[in-house]
Amino acid sequence: MSAAAKSASKIYESAEAALFDLGEGASVAVGGFGLVGNPEALIGAVAASGARGLTIMSNNCGNQGRGLAILLQQRQVARVVCSFVGGNPDLETQMLAGEVEVELNPQGTLAERLRAGGAGIAAFFTPTGAGTVVAEGKEVRDFGGRPHVLETALEPDYAIVRAAVGDPFGNLRFYRTSRNFNPLAAMAGRVTIAEVDELVPAGALDPDDIHLPGIFVQRLVHVPEHVNFIEYRTVRPSPSGHPKRSPHR
Repeated sequence: MSAAAKSASKIYESAEAALFDLGEGASVAVGGFGLVGNPEALIGAVAASGARGLTIMSNNCGNQGRGLAILLQQRQVARVVCSFVGGNPDLETQMLAGEVEVELNPQGTLAERLRAGGAGIAAFFTPTGAGTVVAEGKEVRDFGGRPHVLETALEPDYAIVRAAVGDPFGNLRFYRTSRNFNPLAAMAGRVTIAEVDELVPAGALDPDDIHLPGIFVQRLVHVPEHVNFIEYRTVRPSPSGHPKRSPHR
């Protein structure tokens, strides 16, 4: 590869290298739902960076001490935009103590705010949350006899996501339900970094089989090995009486 081609490459040698410019106070959208489809290597790199005062935009900001919860444990997070707090004692404790600001969104609203950020739509009206605390301080208009709440787009400084397969251009395919928030987060980020289980040559992905076009991805990291906390298939017990477990992506 020529020096010019290498300098233009989206592929980085490590998660830490791909996050070289992450700084204090950055906003980061993170793909994943619960502990499914989380970019674990990139989350670890954010933790290793030591950057503080972060705003994290994700469905739940970790679960049971894992995933994004490590950033909370290291007191790197100042604000969380999410749709779920349950199952995350680190977030719950810091929220109740006033140590972390939490903006709770209905899940569909959070997804649409990310999608709008990626689509260049500044804001949108939704009936979800009208007449509740979600609408407090926001513009409300009537459409078709129903009140709608104005919600603004999310445009984070960074997005970190995990895909099953990627090519050098950043075209991505996700594994089944791990698509969840990953494509939306990737679209919204000003700088999007994807860790991929499998890195394939350019042209190996059928254009009709691409879930997210590479135009939304600026940096790539090949991470072939992951510790998957819950993504296992359990089959009938073995003769020893213990269930067989086979890891999935």
